Amino acid sequence: MNALHSDPGTIYDVLGIGFGPSNLALAIAIHEYNDQVPADDRIVAGFLERQPGFGWHRGMLIDDATMQVSFLKDLVTMRDPTSDFSFLCYLRERDRLVDFLNQKTLFPLRIEFHDYFEWAAARVEDLVEYSAEVVSVKPVTVDGEVRWFDVASRDPRAPGGLTVRRTRNLCVATGMEPHLPPGTVLSDRIWHNSELIPKVAELVADGSPVHRAVVLGAGQSAAETVDYLHRSFPDAEVISVFSKYGYTPADDSPFANRIFDPEAVDIYFNAPREVKQQLFDYHRGTNYSVVDMELIEALSRTMYQEKVAGSQRLRMLNVSRIREVETKPDSLDVTVEFLPTGERNVLTADLLVHATGYRPQDLGERLGELGKLCLRDEEDALLVGRDHRIVTTPNVVSDVYMQGGTEHTHGITSTLLSNTAVRAGEIRASLVARRG
Repeated sequence: MNALHSDPGTIYDVLGIGFGPSNLALAIAIHEYNDQVPADDRIVAGFLERQPGFGWHRGMLIDDATMQVSFLKDLVTMRDPTSDFSFLCYLRERDRLVDFLNQKTLFPLRIEFHDYFEWAAARVEDLVEYSAEVVSVKPVTVDGEVRWFDVASRDPRAPGGLTVRRTRNLCVATGMEPHLPPGTVLSDRIWHNSELIPKVAELVADGSPVHRAVVLGAGQSAAETVDYLHRSFPDAEVISVFSKYGYTPADDSPFANRIFDPEAVDIYFNAPREVKQQLFDYHRGTNYSVVDMELIEALSRTMYQEKVAGSQRLRMLNVSRIREVETKPDSLDVTVEFLPTGERNVLTADLLVHATGYRPQDLGERLGELGKLCLRDEEDALLVGRDHRIVTTPNVVSDVYMQGGTEHTHGITSTLLSNTAVRAGEIRASLVARRG
């Protein structure tokens, strides 16, 4: 039976808000736990996802793009290498295990890893309700204690279009939202790169001419966007605008990569605030605004080959920023400032793509009344325990777990796949230990 369609009087042990890789990993950890314990000891869990089906950065599933983490950092292996939810078990079921091994790589295609996620999600689909956008979370108080949370989600089948479920605990994993420069208004000509593939497909299908495309950003997604547009529109000029002198290579060296180890979370969590900041600053180059060297070299090679041929379509406007964007009936006027001199040039373009990254969603807006019960530090950041529980006022006896949005307490891996499996195991262990 689908847990989310069980008795209306059901009180869940945990409801997950969002069903991306993080809460998918938790669903698997709970599923595996429930298979090993008596029925009375099982965790009653459910997950609510606003998308109609599982999807993870679909707009950037470029056909030849690879993952930036090892396949061993899948949904389960770092927690339990014997789990049959591993990427290797997925390959075996897809009859590609030998073929993958023959590739001699640790880094699968991104579209393949997404298919792995979908394969895993289908195996725990009894725990998730799709097309169920959470609109409110209300604390339920008895004798002055907050004992449960009532979670309302959109449901066109229910009276009033909402279904309310009661839970003892929450696990919030709503992911990141696209970050845009202040004042940016998206349109048919101005995109965030999260919509890259469907938007390009629309233009190609319509036969809409693209003579010039401008990409803002200096990270991996920006470089991939530049490359994809350059290949998708073979007659167009593609211009990359960024404030650096050049793309910065990602630091994926063995010692630097230790910042992603599970043990590094303990070190980071227990460090003084100033040491946390130092560690974060030292190792930004492992993840933030950096590009794989292979892609940097490929773009550089393309630029040089075009210069030799005398038909340069790929251009880099470095040490620059976009100052103004004016929308015209059939084009955009993009004003670019060269920072060392302040000189400005206007580029007439058909497209402007913001590859400007992501930021955590506002938890206060998501949790509503509950947000007022969450404690914050002197810098107004949420206080979060080592087991990923938000610190709340003493009268709250139920728990709210966070997956993501905890870089200030748990370090760089807060929003990354590197520790997803381990984190899911830690949250499951905490749920079991605190059931009383």
